Amino acid sequence: MKMITNWFRQQAGNPQVVFLTLFLLALFVIVVLMGNMLAPLLAAVVIAYLLEGLVVLLERSRVPRLFAVLLVYAVFVFFVMLILFGLLPLLSTQATQFVQQIPSMLNVGQEVLLKLPEKYPEIASAQQIDEIMVLIRTELTSWGQKLLSVSLASVMGLITLLIYLVLMPILIFFLMKDKELLVIWMGRLAPGEHQLVSQVWSEVDRQIGNYVRGKFWEILIVWFACLMTFSILGLQYPMLLSVLVGLSVLIPFVGAAVVTIPVVFVAWFQWGFGSEFLTLFIAYLVIQALDGNLLVPTLFSEVNNLHPVAIIT
Repeated sequence: MKMITNWFRQQAGNPQVVFLTLFLLALFVIVVLMGNMLAPLLAAVVIAYLLEGLVVLLERSRVPRLFAVLLVYAVFVFFVMLILFGLLPLLSTQATQFVQQIPSMLNVGQEVLLKLPEKYPEIASAQQIDEIMVLIRTELTSWGQKLLSVSLASVMGLITLLIYLVLMPILIFFLMKDKELLVIWMGRLAPGEHQLVSQVWSEVDRQIGNYVRGKFWEILIVWFACLMTFSILGLQYPMLLSVLVGLSVLIPFVGAAVVTIPVVFVAWFQWGFGSEFLTLFIAYLVIQALDGNLLVPTLFSEVNNLHPVAIIT
């Protein structure tokens, strides 16, 4: 205990450590108190991190930074427009069709469950099955009412979203174009004893940039692999389900487990427990296995400065 106390006393006398601590506390307070106001800026910073890798890649090929920024930004705007006018309408259509088909799915599920007491009376009774189905329908009705209330109260949210769609591209462009100037400007605002903060920021900048870009590519690859697999095998709602699977990698383990439920449920409702269901389930497990044991180690070995074999083990 005395050793720890002495260490704290020594560090408290170090101006750089004190400034780093105050800087982190101030950053935390700003995010907590002004998180909603800073949401466009924070989102723009994340996207700028994603695009910075492409800019650096072009710079290594001796492309001037301004031209590289303009080229990458133009590609980014193109993909944003593609998502807004191509992907989102398709997702909306498939989500609507899926919601409309939920009652039919529940009826089929109820018929299957009602057969369980006849075949396996020791597992569940008909009364228990009825109670389960009533509970499921009640929960779905509650979710539907919540979604309706959210949609009715989301007019202001839609206006805010439109404002963000205007502000964020502008912020992203200037964050990319004037990155070095912004770093120098922030350095001038800091007190003289900010070398430790600069070192920590430089390392955090590199590590977070690598992590965000790695996670982005993981989402993209998993989404595309699932989209191709679901489309080739003829699964319903391929775009909707593949997007859900792609986004599930943001929450390791839990996300994959949760998103497996709608994939399996839709496949069972469409084909039953036949060969098509088994083929899709095996293909889905292969994608998940490749993601966890090959894709993640390859993408994130640079972030942790470890060889992919070390991450796998």
